[in-house]
Amino acid sequence: MSDKSFTHLHTHSHYSLLQALPKIPELIEVAKQDGQTALALTDAENLYGAIEFYKTATKNDIKPIVGVDFYLAPRSRHDKEFKIDNRTDRLLLLAKNKNGYDNLLKLVSLSFLEGFYYRPRIDFELVKEFADDLICIL
Repeated sequence: MSDKSFTHLHTHSHYSLLQALPKIPELIEVAKQDGQTALALTDAENLYGAIEFYKTATKNDIKPIVGVDFYLAPRSRHDKEFKIDNRTDRLLLLAKNKNGYDNLLKLVSLSFLEGFYYRPRIDFELVKEFADDLICIL
């Protein structure tokens, strides 16, 4: 039973290390078989598969929605205190357009460069700074 009005907005590929197995062509093929017209790729902490996803989806008449499943620091991305800052929440951000994609790129880079503590993290300060053209799902 397929419903063309349904779109997966939280899909991980094999680029979500140790979290998912499907490769991008497999995800697109299943969405196509199901009659879906759009699909979001929201790998954990990265955009490694974004270009492959975009090209494969558009070639198969699937609207690509690019996003990232971020880890959110409990206080600030700069805080790194054991048993406090190693606990994280998740924050799903989807790009509305090219500017939103650029903001995702900045957030991913800063999560590794400034927020890394056990894993790459962002905080609300970064979200506010780069919120333009992003859709947030908690």
